[in-house]
Amino acid sequence: MFFRFSPTLLLGAALLALPGCNQKEIAALQQQNAELTKSRDQLTLEKSALANDKTRNEEALRNSLLNKNQQVNQLNQNLGDAETDIKNKDADLQSKNARIADLQNALAQKDAATKALRQRVSDALLGFNAQDLQVSVKNGKVYVSLSEQLLFKSGSTKVDPKGQDALRKLAMALKDNKDVNVLVEGHTDNVPIKGTTASGARDNWDLSVMRATEITRLLTTAGMDPAQVTPSGRAEFLPIAANDTPANKALNRRTDIILTPKLDELFSILNQN
Repeated sequence: MFFRFSPTLLLGAALLALPGCNQKEIAALQQQNAELTKSRDQLTLEKSALANDKTRNEEALRNSLLNKNQQVNQLNQNLGDAETDIKNKDADLQSKNARIADLQNALAQKDAATKALRQRVSDALLGFNAQDLQVSVKNGKVYVSLSEQLLFKSGSTKVDPKGQDALRKLAMALKDNKDVNVLVEGHTDNVPIKGTTASGARDNWDLSVMRATEITRLLTTAGMDPAQVTPSGRAEFLPIAANDTPANKALNRRTDIILTPKLDELFSILNQN
């Protein structure tokens, strides 16, 4: 049988075996040994605690570094996405600026065409009384407004010779211009038709439509493309003056020939995606 002796017992035995050592000295040495042993154990515990702290700190540092790397990668990704978005928006802005420039150019061309058309029509209709025939531009369209006095006798749908002359001159000025749509609008005052006129008109609707149709017929007979001209009757429902005096009623009894330059190029630009 073997016995295991602790270092303290061995030390104690060794001290007892030393010659000349008394009990007091032995006790002092034993006390010193106990304190050293306790100090060693304490240091061992502290070393273990420091090692654990080191392990925890290293792990925390590794985790923090990993998080920082992930954050940097995310920031780089966000930066790349932002740069791509900026490039896309810049390209879209350039495309829109180009469309705006095209639209402004097309509008300028339309305005120039409208002014040239007005001048051409005005030149063709020189010599007519300004009270009977007026040429103006409204909302990008050329209006040729002809009074009833120039065109028709009261209640009639047959155009007088002087009115026919004006319409022939207008047709000559327009017949080679295929880029203009022509709307012929007949207008009346608010005085109801009594019975039926010699032309068969039963009311102001009939009268305005029949007059517009007759003017359209004269324009196309004089050379205008029938596909360009549309007759329309508005009766008394689009007056330019109150129907409260004979003079104002005479203003309302008119025919407006509305010339509109075709807007195909403008519509093409506006309809682009």
